[in-house]
Amino acid sequence: MANIASTPQGGGEPRKSPGSLPIPTSRRGLKGFLNEVVREMKKVSWPSKAETNRLTGVVLIVCSVLVFILSTMGYFFDTMIKLLTKGHV
Repeated sequence: MANIASTPQGGGEPRKSPGSLPIPTSRRGLKGFLNEVVREMKKVSWPSKAETNRLTGVVLIVCSVLVFILSTMGYFFDTMIKLLTKGHV
């Protein structure tokens, strides 16, 4: 049986047994959880609208380039396999 080290209630570090997942020490329920979520969300540094639009454009361009590259490679390898197996192109 695993040995579990305990910490005081409301302490920062979760209890942990060797080779297992951490066990949360706080038992404040849904209200406590939601309060912690709101507190953490206030710490988030959100990007500006301009930065969000720029990064969205970068993602779309990278995805488009990858679609083109993978489609080209698929066509190339399909043609090569058909030629090697004497299939019709």
